[in-house]
Amino acid sequence: LGGESKADFLECMRKGILREETENAVLPGLSGGIADAKHTRKIMTEAPVLIVVLNSNGKNPFEAVDIESRFTEIFDTLSIGASIENMLLKADELGLGTLWIANTCYAYEELTEYLGTNKQLVGAIALGYADEEPQQRPRKAMEDIVEYRL
Repeated sequence: LGGESKADFLECMRKGILREETENAVLPGLSGGIADAKHTRKIMTEAPVLIVVLNSNGKNPFEAVDIESRFTEIFDTLSIGASIENMLLKADELGLGTLWIANTCYAYEELTEYLGTNKQLVGAIALGYADEEPQQRPRKAMEDIVEYRL
């Protein structure tokens, strides 16, 4: 998305975040992430291009699905994550900055309605030339997150 369609998309995201701040929240247990979603939206506003990521086999996360469909979604989401990572690595190789966005969940219904899709909205990618090079965030040591078994 770019230009006017990007602006419309971001307006839908603003409305969804605002809804989540009210008594009409559909994700009240995730309210702690609203500040981050607002910051993410600001970055999305500054990026010249947004790539919207959909799972064509996925269902709306607010709908019940059978167990086979749930596993299909999980399998597809793993593949989609690998695809996104490959896009981010290529963008970096080309000197572009990116942000992998999951905060679209705060405006899920507004965004899918705007897109006119019943496919599962997985997230988005902001793409452009970075105006900063933040330091790498602290990482946990491998031995703290990996368990080796023989």
